[in-house]
Amino acid sequence: MMTRRERLMATLRGDRVDRPPVNFYELGGFETDPSDPSEFNVYSDPSWRPLLQLAEERSDLIRMRSAVRARSWDPQATPDFQDAVRMQEYRDGQCLCTRLTVRAGGHVLSSTTRRDPAVDTVWTTEHLLKNTSDVEAYLQLPDDVFAEQIDVRRLVAEDEDLGDRGIVMVDTEDPICAAASLFDMATFLTIALTEPTLLHRLLEKLARPLYARTERVSASFPGHLWRVYGPEYAAEPFLPPRLFREYVTCYTGPLVKMIKEHGGFARIHCHGRIGAILDQICEMDADATDPVEPPPQGDVQLGDVRRAYGDQLVLFGNIEISDIESMEPAAFRRVVERALAEGTQGRGRGFVLMPSSAPNGRAITSRTIQNYETMVELAESWRL
Repeated sequence: MMTRRERLMATLRGDRVDRPPVNFYELGGFETDPSDPSEFNVYSDPSWRPLLQLAEERSDLIRMRSAVRARSWDPQATPDFQDAVRMQEYRDGQCLCTRLTVRAGGHVLSSTTRRDPAVDTVWTTEHLLKNTSDVEAYLQLPDDVFAEQIDVRRLVAEDEDLGDRGIVMVDTEDPICAAASLFDMATFLTIALTEPTLLHRLLEKLARPLYARTERVSASFPGHLWRVYGPEYAAEPFLPPRLFREYVTCYTGPLVKMIKEHGGFARIHCHGRIGAILDQICEMDADATDPVEPPPQGDVQLGDVRRAYGDQLVLFGNIEISDIESMEPAAFRRVVERALAEGTQGRGRGFVLMPSSAPNGRAITSRTIQNYETMVELAESWRL
């Protein structure tokens, strides 16, 4: 019987395991504190406790952590840029809002976010960059604004504390994510399709601190799994596959190389229709991908991906969170059985049973808990 850490690491290496790992993604991945009395902490609701306990005690834990302690961009981190960057928090009814203003190139750029007590997410209600003039102004910001304070010691301490219960995964955005999140989706897609030179300039600027961070962390925390998120911004249905190579492969590929040069494993996170870009994910020499979504959210079947790409990629997925929350338990059991069968059939590097996301509301239903229990029970009894 393998420990949870042994099982996950053997899966990443492509070694034989006693059974497929089962991971709950953000549950057991992101930091949660049910005892936090904040009105915005949905995990304090008693309905969450059995699910969080299940994740900690029986799932193959993958902690999702960043080594970034602070950014020069953050006004609270340093006074150096207070004239250029200001952040203000205020209430709008029950919601907590944050307004960011940035002075750059003679422009005043602004963005606003909102947080609702009933949902564990932050909504962007106004994006920082709204047109090409804003992009030109943003590009005039000095690179020092984007410098980061890195603390690898917290990753090491977390890894030691976790012990045999699982592994720590370094979580990082890629350049396309850093760029696209500055715009609303319509504006981003318009610029990506009509202003490629401008977008490349932005990608190059945003890539520099990401490359510096990745090189430093991968060297100081070698041999660990990384999740690289953002490629879906340049995948279908948003952009055609030819632009994936231009905006992702060319910029995310160097991140993958840095991770692997120090013995790490690069997992490319990409929702949606990945059928036309799997070759390019492999071209970047990635070790894994998630969440390998079936139709209608995606456009691939797990068994087909396993047969075509399983020798190179560890596959994480392919359970939809909507099925966990809404599907009748008997029908959900069949979905999990199919995923386990297709994910482990024939030859392949490895498979991790995992949902595409996690619940984010304040209350967890008994059906949701039962379906998570089904995932664990079937994975634990599955023999390869």
